[in-house]
Amino acid sequence: MGDNPYSDLPPRAFWRTAVADKNMFDVSELHVPKFNLRPEQGVAAYGSCFAQHFGRALQARGYNWLRCEDAPEDLSEDNRRRFNYDVFSARTGNIYTTSLLLQWVNWASGKVEIPDEVWEKDGRFYDPFRPRIEPKGFASREEMEASRRHTVACFADSIRESEVFVFTMGLTESWENAKLGYEYPMCPGTVAGTFDPEQHQFENQSFQDILRNLRMAIKAMREMNDKLKFILTVSPVPLTATMSGRHVLVATSASKAILRAVADQIEGTHANVDYFPSFEIISNPVFRGAFYEPNQREVNARGVGLVMDHFFAGLHGAFGAPEPQQQERKGRKGRKGRKARMSEADLVCEEALLEAFS
Repeated sequence: MGDNPYSDLPPRAFWRTAVADKNMFDVSELHVPKFNLRPEQGVAAYGSCFAQHFGRALQARGYNWLRCEDAPEDLSEDNRRRFNYDVFSARTGNIYTTSLLLQWVNWASGKVEIPDEVWEKDGRFYDPFRPRIEPKGFASREEMEASRRHTVACFADSIRESEVFVFTMGLTESWENAKLGYEYPMCPGTVAGTFDPEQHQFENQSFQDILRNLRMAIKAMREMNDKLKFILTVSPVPLTATMSGRHVLVATSASKAILRAVADQIEGTHANVDYFPSFEIISNPVFRGAFYEPNQREVNARGVGLVMDHFFAGLHGAFGAPEPQQQERKGRKGRKGRKARMSEADLVCEEALLEAFS
């Protein structure tokens, strides 16, 4: 056969040599990173539940996962997680959508005023934008508002102090306050608050809306830190519930397809944005569903480990392995990093609470 553009392609470009002839654990070169990530570079991580694995895995391998919102010194390890410290780089709770990310960025940059909405339940006060941050709520409205302002400031710090911002997209479905024009991470009335059908509006966001919001968020963050690079991922975790009217399996497929397409579009048009295929590693049929728990939703520890092995194999294959680092690094303000956990049971997932309504 004569020469043609396919003649010089590497084995990873062909299904037989890259996939069919290999054991699923031997599939390799899934990620060829655009840019290096050195152990000393600060990395901020936010997004859906699965995003929590990145920070922990970075820390476990001696990389610099930024935690910009410190827990009280005397708080136990279990209570740190219970009160949502060291879950993301600031105490934002889950940021499931690109519109929620843009909302946080606009607050952090001062472009948009932080709302003053507060939810009250049984004499305790809850943050509508972080409804599970305090498991039993805050003691007063003032305490809750001060905590929210502090987290916004810490979120801003994480943008300015990091060199790489990891964001895991999780949902297309969202709830917004139609009258006041802002979004909630959870439907009012599920965790706290009262659902008002005249005010609280469901939206299943379109590809165009998600793409626009992500572009705007990236642009706004680069205005705060012009050296910032981004790694996008898509959560492989299916929806807990859907308001779309579809079967939840079909709704999950549509949602993930849209998010994956957005990530591809952004990655293909932005030199400072990379995509890492954690979604494909867990959910593609090649891997036979082996990395889901029996409920076929939560990702097991073996799957998480494989995802992160692929991430670091890509980095080291493209740029070489860094010098040996201490297994634990000192984080911001000299606080010593704690051992990374890889169990799905440790993750903080607000959306999973919707299961209680089934």
